[in-house]
Amino acid sequence: MSLGLSTLRDRAGTQLFLRVAGPDGLAQRDRIHGTPGPRWYLPGSPIRTVHGDASMFVGGMRALLLQSLHPAAMAAVAAHSGYKGDPWGRLARTSTFLAVTTFGTADDAEAAIARVREVHERITGTTHEGIAYAAGDPELLRWVHVAEADSFLRAYRLYGQRPIDAVDADRYVEQAARVAVALGAERVPTSVAELALALREFRPVLGPSAAAREAADFLLHEPPVPWSLRPAYSSLARAAVASLPLWACEQLGVRHPGPVGRAGARLAGGTVTRMIRWMLGPDDARRVAGAGRPAPSDDARR
Repeated sequence: MSLGLSTLRDRAGTQLFLRVAGPDGLAQRDRIHGTPGPRWYLPGSPIRTVHGDASMFVGGMRALLLQSLHPAAMAAVAAHSGYKGDPWGRLARTSTFLAVTTFGTADDAEAAIARVREVHERITGTTHEGIAYAAGDPELLRWVHVAEADSFLRAYRLYGQRPIDAVDADRYVEQAARVAVALGAERVPTSVAELALALREFRPVLGPSAAAREAADFLLHEPPVPWSLRPAYSSLARAAVASLPLWACEQLGVRHPGPVGRAGARLAGGTVTRMIRWMLGPDDARRVAGAGRPAPSDDARR
């Protein structure tokens, strides 16, 4: 690679990283990856592979769309997350949490989880239908986790840099369960089969709502990105929608593409994720969730 092209990539990658991780992202990255100590997951673990891949850009958007179909989860997001007023701040907080729990030291992961649990204790309310909710409710936490794990794994299988076999897919679900359990979720799936079963179990609770469709419209049609980035964002959004099940698209009021549309979305999503991967640098040089270097030692532990 020529020096000019390498410089262009570094600049573009840094701008993208700071947009996702926030203005203090560089310092956070150095702390997460540079602090010595045992980790929850070994280098090369499936959760590190999935959460460190550019496919997370598709998976994250898919997870938000899917999560919104739970009326209590969507009510909590609409009332307390500020996703419209400060979408980039919310993204930075989420990406930092994923980075710390996936790549950070065990102590830092536990501290991050304790902070989230403290925040959850303050988030309570009532839906428009009069249903009381609490962010710390184990079943609500289970739904949020199921939607995320299903979306992250689905996106990686479609757009990940390397194939993931059935054994490692099960290991990913098992490893991701550790964080959900630590946050307070119960009956957390630990295999792909259990994950699919959990998603089916939630179906009777899920459904369309004005808040969910408003969130989908914001994510898909009113994104807080400059016009110059709209084509790339649109490709990610198309890929996210195309990866959703038909019933989810119907409840969200978005068109589920047919075979030709899915092929086009797959092509567009693959192109953009490869571009993001190129911008963020060679494998193991940066991470998407972690957005930084690998841990400096191999004293990690699962």
